Amino acid sequence: MLLKDKIVLVSGIGPGLGQHLALQAAREGAHIAICARTASKLDLVEAEVARLGLASRVLKMPVDVRDAAQCRRFIDAAVAAFGRVDVLINSAYTTGAYALAEEADMDDWRRTMDVNLFGAMNMIQAAAPVMKRQGGGSIVNVNTKVTRLPYPTMGGYAVSKAALRMATAQLAKELGGYKIRVNSVFPGWMWGPTVELGLAARAEAEGRTLAEIRAEIAQAIPLGDIPEDSDCAKAVIALASDYFTAVTGACLDLSGGEYLPL
Repeated sequence: MLLKDKIVLVSGIGPGLGQHLALQAAREGAHIAICARTASKLDLVEAEVARLGLASRVLKMPVDVRDAAQCRRFIDAAVAAFGRVDVLINSAYTTGAYALAEEADMDDWRRTMDVNLFGAMNMIQAAAPVMKRQGGGSIVNVNTKVTRLPYPTMGGYAVSKAALRMATAQLAKELGGYKIRVNSVFPGWMWGPTVELGLAARAEAEGRTLAEIRAEIAQAIPLGDIPEDSDCAKAVIALASDYFTAVTGACLDLSGGEYLPL
């Protein structure tokens, strides 16, 4: 097991990647602390851990990552329950409103930045002192392919995540001496409830089938299909684990090869 007896914290538990991150950590032997703004989403993960018969203990807490005090309470609760924090995965995000950058509402961009950049930083600033005291830890920030391949109307989301990419590099440099690794992952299309629902609506609007839309997108992906969000979660968990102790400041693409850096 990659994370046997580790304490793994995951923010942004929702349908799709967030839930898979928590469940995959549990499958790999970790005890998990999970947070989201909606308590019912946390209940679903706890119930699934029980249904699967996993030995993982679960701490759950509603948290708005925009509120630094709530983030500190979450970290404190995890330490009180488990005694340490080995891994922090920042998965909470918002896409913000879809609008062309030249016409976008800057207040919406600020709200998007509050979640995607400052929310992640609130969690990291709360967890880093704990990791320092215990002699190390692993932080993974979930980013997006959109920072590498700009997409019209998603400027606020892309800019906020681009800022998170730089923050990740800065933190990797500053925290490396404390044996705290800080890395990023960059998912692209991920097949799961959110994408399936969105593409189904698109297919209906265009008078096409969902399979046709999926196949069209897959043409640009060297691996030949949209990656499953559960497979992306496995890659994140591997990066967070001790198998990657030599890696910090990395940008790991999870787009099936759609983005191939030179």
